[in-house]
Amino acid sequence: MSDISHIDIDYVANLARLELTSEERERIASQLAGILAHFERIREVDVSGVEPTAHAVPLFNILQEDHPGKVLSPEAALSNAPMKQDGMFVVPKVVEDA
Repeated sequence: MSDISHIDIDYVANLARLELTSEERERIASQLAGILAHFERIREVDVSGVEPTAHAVPLFNILQEDHPGKVLSPEAALSNAPMKQDGMFVVPKVVEDA
């Protein structure tokens, strides 16, 4: 199927919740092989003496001080809510039961 025998395309597709045709499996296998080959080329770069960083440029805290201001009353906050109950927003359930 591919030259990346150490990766099970069906297993990865299952983790991503994808149903793949055999043509898609072949195409994805070759694409993954290309991606992994690129990572192998990156591994060849000498990074000794390079300090690991999370960002290419230094970051500084750019947040402002938090100052309390005018707030909405609960009634005003709920005034345009399509569904409300007991002073709270009602939203559709998005988590399925196991």
